Formats: sequence, structure tokens, C-alpha cells
Amino acid sequence: MTDRPDILCIGSVLWDVIGRATLHMQRGSDVPGRITRLPGGVALNIAMTLARFGLKPALLSAVGRDSEGDELISDCRGLGLNTDFVYRSDDLPTDRYMAVEGSNGLIAAIADAHSLEAAGSKILHPLTDGTLGSADAPFEGPIALDGNLTESLLSEIAEHPGFSAADLRIAPASPGKALRLAPFLRAGRGTLYVNLEEAGLLCQARFASATDAAQALLDRGAARAVVTNGGETCADASATGLIHACPPKVLVTRITGAGDTFMAAHIAAERDGATAEAALERALTAAAAYVSGDMPT
Repeated sequence: MTDRPDILCIGSVLWDVIGRATLHMQRGSDVPGRITRLPGGVALNIAMTLARFGLKPALLSAVGRDSEGDELISDCRGLGLNTDFVYRSDDLPTDRYMAVEGSNGLIAAIADAHSLEAAGSKILHPLTDGTLGSADAPFEGPIALDGNLTESLLSEIAEHPGFSAADLRIAPASPGKALRLAPFLRAGRGTLYVNLEEAGLLCQARFASATDAAQALLDRGAARAVVTNGGETCADASATGLIHACPPKVLVTRITGAGDTFMAAHIAAERDGATAEAALERALTAAAAYVSGDMPT
């Protein structure tokens, strides 16, 4: 693929192994359900949704030169994603994510992104060696970045001149990795996409609403913060003001990937020239379609 990408998606590209049951679950539950394996990871989920919206995303990640990695790269290309810049390691296995979901939501999950972490700054070489950009001629365009990278690498990105011209869109991979985004608060760079729990961890506080959380992130240095709260009001705060909207009410059939779908739809809407209000509405509609089992459009 030789076309210049519309957007770069940096972070986890792996296999999702998801077990879903239609019953209420709790610790120790052993119930019937379905187990699926499909391409996933925050960066890949975002890229797949962007491609469905007509964009041309490129992936920057680490994928092993094992059979699972070959299959994953082939599937990504089949989905219209540019994998030319993916770092293929001879000695690191392809990463995996495993989750269990019940009718009452996500029960537990384990992210094995050790290869991505071990690869470190090698995945960023196309942005520093002149292929896609360099410190003297930084990449200009949107970059979706996920928190599966190490804290030291995220800190480097927050200050690196090679990212100074980019429209950075940043999301934690999970609440457990939310604090890795603190460097972007200190640098005042990028748009943060977080849920209410993640916002609380970053601000070391509890919030009753997404609007309160978004404003608090702004007060702590964020250039822009978009905060979701499940089926409740979502907020977008920046120097130009604070807006909010409520997601459509739908029957939830899946959880994993909903936040990534929301973020991708929001980016795509703004690239189409939508206003902040319209972009937020479109992102919430896309996420609602996803969790209800439909494909967002």
C-alpha cells in the first residue's frame, strides 16, 4: 500500500479472545456462552472503525513473525489497513487480549501486550527516520494513540518534536493504565478520550458527572478532554467551551471495543467537518450501534 495514510493508529494490534454469555455473571461463574477470536487491540479497533468510515489508517505497532502474527497482518490488510509500518519482531510473540463478558457487562480481562512494551520506541521509527516524519519535518495530521505503550514512551511522545505538528488523540487502554496519560496533562498536548473512572484516576478525585470530570481535566492542564460515562451524559471540554450530549438508549450485547468505536467515530466526524456538537452526537450514535450488536455507520 503506497498511498499516504489519512491517520496513524499507534498502539496495540493483537488477537482478542472474548467469551460472552447472555446470563448475569459474578466471580466464579461457570456458564454457557460463545468464545470468539478476532483482530483487536485499541489501535486496531480504532483503525478498523476509521476504515469503515472511509478513511485510510496506517498502523504503527509490534507484531511477531509467528503464525499468529502472519494471520493477523493478513486480516488487517484484508480490512483495508496499511500495515507497511508495523514492526515485525523475530523474537517477540504476537500479543493477545482475553475478556469475559456477561449480561451485566465486563466481568474480567487480561491484556498481554508485553511484546508491544518490549518493542518500545522501535515502533515509532517511521515517525523519526523521515519515512513519515522527523524532528525537523514532523508528521502533520491526526494520530490516534493508545495507552498500551509504556509510560516512558508516552512521556517521550508528549514532548517529542516529531509529534509537535500532529493532531494527537489519546486514549488509555483501560482504567489500570489511565495514569500513563499524565504526561499529556503536563505537556498540555492532545485530546484525551477517557471514561469517568479514568478521569477520576488522572485527577485523583471522584466525579458525579462527565461534565465535572472534563472540566477538571482541563483545569489540570489537558488541552482537550472528552469524557464518557456509559449510558449517561458525555462531555467534551476545551478552551473554546464545554458541551455535552446523551447517548441513545439501546440493549447492550457487547462491551469490549465500545470506547474505541466512540473515539474513531468522533475523529472521523471532525475530519468530515462536523461541528463539535455534531461530532459528539455522531460518536455516541456509533458507539450505541456497536454495543447493541450493529456495525456503526
